[in-house]
Amino acid sequence: MTDLSKEILEKYQVRKTRKQKTEFIELMRAHFPNLKVEEDALGYSRNIVIGNPNTAKTVFGAHYDTCAVMPIPNFIMPKNMLISFLYAFVLVIPMFIIAALVSKIMSIVLDAADMVSFFTLLTYWLILVLMIFGPANKHTVNDNTSGVITLIELMNAMTEEERAQNCFVFFDNEEKGLFGSSTFNKEHKEVMKEKLLINFDCVSDGDYLMLILNKRAHPEYAEKMKAAFEGVTEKTVLIEDAKGVYYPSDQKNFKKNIGVASFKKSKLGLYMDRIHTPRDTVMDEQNISVLVSGMKNFISAE
Repeated sequence: MTDLSKEILEKYQVRKTRKQKTEFIELMRAHFPNLKVEEDALGYSRNIVIGNPNTAKTVFGAHYDTCAVMPIPNFIMPKNMLISFLYAFVLVIPMFIIAALVSKIMSIVLDAADMVSFFTLLTYWLILVLMIFGPANKHTVNDNTSGVITLIELMNAMTEEERAQNCFVFFDNEEKGLFGSSTFNKEHKEVMKEKLLINFDCVSDGDYLMLILNKRAHPEYAEKMKAAFEGVTEKTVLIEDAKGVYYPSDQKNFKKNIGVASFKKSKLGLYMDRIHTPRDTVMDEQNISVLVSGMKNFISAE
């Protein structure tokens, strides 16, 4: 890995508060003086843009913001949406139990039995707020320091000419609802209608590298991506139609997109775990190397 990637991994894994994000932006500016910071109208989301999306052949993206720490991981099975949704549903149950217990205690302490429903709803929303705005997860290797490093390593592997022909965007506020990528898409709406967006999110933990092509990208790029990763033996590269895959990330905001993530395999199928918890510590550099090499092949053939 480059020195910049190593520094981010060692010192800049937490990018949650505005101050932490500003420090990361300044680190990036020191290495890429020509970067632009594009903000939404309120200055809430700040996207780091390197290159010109108007003239770029392809836009490569990854979110740089990080999440609040959770006791239980965000668990995703991309090809088994039922289990993914059931897992999310099961997580809601203890939240309601906690909210109900707190509201019952509050109603007794305050002698306000008629306000049980209000206290329940209030407690539930406070839990949700903590899940988004609570204490930062200090370990964000896979989600999404890995995506950030992939973009940096890809830029480093390109020639100056190749870099000038593509654009690299580090999205803000993915964890809060894909706000940064939404801002970027609105800012460059006409351009991005036909431009391919390749998004890297959680790519360092798992031996199965999945490229998920949406309905507009699949007919045009499926075979090209297969050719770009032909001969890879270290990892299993899967070229998938998004129609049968569940993976919510920043690519969802764009008309023509490819989402990239890594997964492990069990008897029930491919899955992602550890993220949003202190166990998010796995950096498989070989994953990054395979992705960079494949994307280099892809842009060379374009």
